[in-house]
Amino acid sequence: MKIAILKERRDGETRVAATPDTVKKLIGAGHEIRIEKGAGANASLPDPLFEAAGAKLGTLAATLKGADAVFAVRTPDDATLEKLPKGCLLVGLLAPHGNKDRAKALAAAGINALAMEFTPRITRAQAMDALSSQSNLAGYRAVIEASQIYRRAFPMMMTAAGTVAAAKAFVMGAGVAGLQAIATARRLGAVVSATDVRPASKEQVASLGAKFIAVEDEEFKAAETAGGYAKEMSKDYQAKQAELVASHIAKQDIVVTTALIPGRPAPKLITKAMVESMKPGSVIIDIAAAMGGNCELTKPDEIVEHDGVSIAGFTNLPGRLAADASSLYGRNLVNLTPLLVDDDGGLAPHWDDEIITGMALTRDGKVVHETLK
Repeated sequence: MKIAILKERRDGETRVAATPDTVKKLIGAGHEIRIEKGAGANASLPDPLFEAAGAKLGTLAATLKGADAVFAVRTPDDATLEKLPKGCLLVGLLAPHGNKDRAKALAAAGINALAMEFTPRITRAQAMDALSSQSNLAGYRAVIEASQIYRRAFPMMMTAAGTVAAAKAFVMGAGVAGLQAIATARRLGAVVSATDVRPASKEQVASLGAKFIAVEDEEFKAAETAGGYAKEMSKDYQAKQAELVASHIAKQDIVVTTALIPGRPAPKLITKAMVESMKPGSVIIDIAAAMGGNCELTKPDEIVEHDGVSIAGFTNLPGRLAADASSLYGRNLVNLTPLLVDDDGGLAPHWDDEIITGMALTRDGKVVHETLK
């Protein structure tokens, strides 16, 4: 199979869909890898490293010529989409719910597409789960960004001049990103608490040394989907939870929000009034900024200051760790590749496999994912 790796053209996207290590693995499996010149530059992966790994470098046109599959981080822009060979397989983080028109455009162009966001949450697919690998880094980076914006130290410090109190950090949402944020804030010395509507998260939060904050009623006990995602809660529960969070958030120095519901705008968890209750100098890192944000004052890719509180809406936190993010994402793709080929290594997606079925966005000129029909 001929696999093309393109330079990402979306503003601010620093990742690349392959690394020299993953190129070696793919070539070792019998595939031909072509990479557009400069594709890895923003991830500290210059062209000579890819050439040494055995990839063929060239222009966009040369990279796409005869390609069976295109591995990408983001959906190609319109100009690039027009150049993709008809019938090729596109695999990437395609933001299908955020841009349904692009899915239709892919189908119209005759591109078969697999959205990495739709990787089923089953044991067999864990090594292919790009959302988890990227969210892990996002949770870590969120706390690092908070430490840069916050004008005080995270750990308690006892000095001859006096004691510096430890920062209080509150993580809203204890999925992959949230748990990594908890662990990172703890490593930096903060006193950490966290909340989530999924009952299973209580034990996970406690295992990381953080205090769990939630309204634990009957609705809370049934607040998780079969796929492991949080359900959207009733208005009554949201009101009770908001009241609890409002009283807790007023005492926090750092707040990291991570709540997302697949296919829907991010739920609003922090109101303007809650922000105004926080101490001057406090920091909110809104990981959900790309989907509208969990804080009503969040602005994508901006740091807003309101009443002395900084609200950061980074939309691509993994991209701020481009080398590691590319490495993990590239491995996700390598692990997926056996499900894309036949016994001879030619392009033959296993359309009847539950993983490929779950990821399929477009096929044979149609949008096929059940949530987008």
